[in-house]
Amino acid sequence: MVDWSVVRPPIAIALGAVGGSLARYYVSQAIGQWGYAFPYGTILVNFSGSIGMGILVSFSTRDVSPELRLAIGTGFLGSYTTFSTYALESVTLWGTGRGGMALVYWLGSAVLGLVGIGLGAAIGRGGR
Repeated sequence: MVDWSVVRPPIAIALGAVGGSLARYYVSQAIGQWGYAFPYGTILVNFSGSIGMGILVSFSTRDVSPELRLAIGTGFLGSYTTFSTYALESVTLWGTGRGGMALVYWLGSAVLGLVGIGLGAAIGRGGR
C-alpha cells in the first residue's frame, strides 16, 4: 500500500518544477530578443520570481494546502528562479533581527556563487 502522505510532496514539487522551468525558458527567449549584451531575461525572471515568492508567503498564513505551497514555492518558483528563495531567506533573516547573519548570507552566497563558477570551470577544463 502506498503512503500518499510521503508521495504527495515530491509529486507536487515535480509538477510545479515542470511549469517553472518552462516559464523561465520562454521568458528568457522572449526577452532575449532585446539583445544579449545584458541579461535582461535573468533579471526579469529574478524580479518576477521574487514578487511571486512574496505573494506566496503572504498567502501562507491562509488556508493553502501544503502540497500547493510546495508546488508553487519549491516546484514552480524554485525552478523558475532560486533567486526568489535567496531573497526571501535574506529578508527573513533581516526581519527577525538577525541583520548581521542576513548580510553574511547575502554577500556570502554571491561570493560563493562566483567562486563556485570559477572552480567548476577549472575542473571542467581539467586544470588547463
